[in-house]
Amino acid sequence: MTSEGNLTQIYEKRFYGHENYRNRVWKILIKEFFIKWIRCTDHILDVGCGYGEFINHTKCEVRHAMDLNPKTRSLMDKEIIFHEQDCSKPWKIEPNSLDLVFSSNFFEHLPNKESLDKTVCEIKKALKPRGRLIAMGPNISVLRGKYWDFWDHHVALSDQSLSELLQIYDFTIEQSESKFLPYNMVRVKESPLFLVSLYLRFPLLWKIFGKQFLIIAQKN
Repeated sequence: MTSEGNLTQIYEKRFYGHENYRNRVWKILIKEFFIKWIRCTDHILDVGCGYGEFINHTKCEVRHAMDLNPKTRSLMDKEIIFHEQDCSKPWKIEPNSLDLVFSSNFFEHLPNKESLDKTVCEIKKALKPRGRLIAMGPNISVLRGKYWDFWDHHVALSDQSLSELLQIYDFTIEQSESKFLPYNMVRVKESPLFLVSLYLRFPLLWKIFGKQFLIIAQKN
């Protein structure tokens, strides 16, 4: 299991020099795609929020962020409620209080399937009835061996396996894409931002270049 100290070191080495580009990409992703699931009155949690690229650019009534990396707190907007904790442990978030839980490229970093199972249990507790989980992550069914090119990937996931876990917890899968975004933004040449917008508008491109799954699930 990766220690908290190692987390800081891993992410600083991995993302150094890419911070500005990643923030600009996430602004586009939210404005041109994810905004349809975000209302101004919502209470939202970004679990495994990393450097806060999603939650910092989200506009809603209450914003929560959760991560084990101690550096993350300093990167959050001051209005965000930050939870520095293991997401598989009981959350200090009121049950049935969240409209949306978002997670991007995080579940694969958990130490084992038991931790993911416990995390989904906490997600279900915290969501309001009809609340949603939006989850993205590398798809092992598409990537195969390349899935393990990152040292801190521990849990092998596909759209099918995560969907099955969510259905065990009585979530309804509203949308499942086995191929959504490309694999990563840190070991490839940075694409012009207009291409990000173009990519989102043409799902046919997802089938060609997509390596991450996208799942949108609703709590019953």
